[in-house]
Amino acid sequence: MSQAKIKTLTFAVVHFSVAFAVTFLLTGSWVLGGLIAMIEPAVNTLAYFFHEKAWEAFHRRHPKAPLSP
Repeated sequence: MSQAKIKTLTFAVVHFSVAFAVTFLLTGSWVLGGLIAMIEPAVNTLAYFFHEKAWEAFHRRHPKAPLSP
């Protein structure tokens, strides 16, 4: 398995764990912790997809705009 795939998988584990831990600590509910740990990363992934599409469109309109400050 490539390093990129391993990093992606380990990041997913960290993301799910943090979402679960924060929700559980705030609510004390294992069920809500599990639901949020499943839903939040999925929604975040979808939001990131559209974020990337917006940046691609921006750079098509402004090709000389810097990528970073």
